[in-house]
Amino acid sequence: MADHLRTWLIVREAVPWDEVRATAAYRPFTPARDGAVHDIRSFDQARSPDRAAALLAALRQARADAAHGSALTFDLLTGWQRQALDSRNVDFRSRPAFAKAGRERYGIAPDTRDRFDACLSQSDQGGLPLAARAARAYLDICFFHPFDDGNGRSAFLALTFLLARAGIVLDQVGPVRRLKRRADDPCDALALADLVAVLIDTSQRRGAPGRPPHLPPFP
Repeated sequence: MADHLRTWLIVREAVPWDEVRATAAYRPFTPARDGAVHDIRSFDQARSPDRAAALLAALRQARADAAHGSALTFDLLTGWQRQALDSRNVDFRSRPAFAKAGRERYGIAPDTRDRFDACLSQSDQGGLPLAARAARAYLDICFFHPFDDGNGRSAFLALTFLLARAGIVLDQVGPVRRLKRRADDPCDALALADLVAVLIDTSQRRGAPGRPPHLPPFP
């Protein structure tokens, strides 16, 4: 079976990330609603109240880390994941992982963890728009699949963290969380970045002037 992590690492370099849809000039804003919290309290709550409570705790920690200007690292992800899964046993996986009902397989090699760390560090890469960096980090987590469970939640927290670090709270996140992404399609990856850009713009347009007090200023 194909190694979709290997495929993603090739595709990742082929995506024209700098061609992501342009966003409007940023102005500090308070969103019409906190889309992440709303989604957890509706989508996740319907699945399990305990799951929702744990994910809200992880979201609070991710935003606290954003307010401190922390860099996105595996150690940071691990801390959020312990809260999201309500488990202390959270480590980088040691065997191949599968997703999409077994249709995608993500291999493991001695350097997989190091390559993941290198990819996460690029979330601070200068010269690329925020929407592209956030979408790329989201997909890195999906396709490296670092944890045995909860990788979709981890990817969602990472994207939310990167936006929060820039002073942005989306008023809706469902389109990001619900749509499945393919590891072998560069157009699909760029489409996610474009979607994040659209959500930033619409959240800013519908929001009220003024930065949310719990978030850092836009850099």
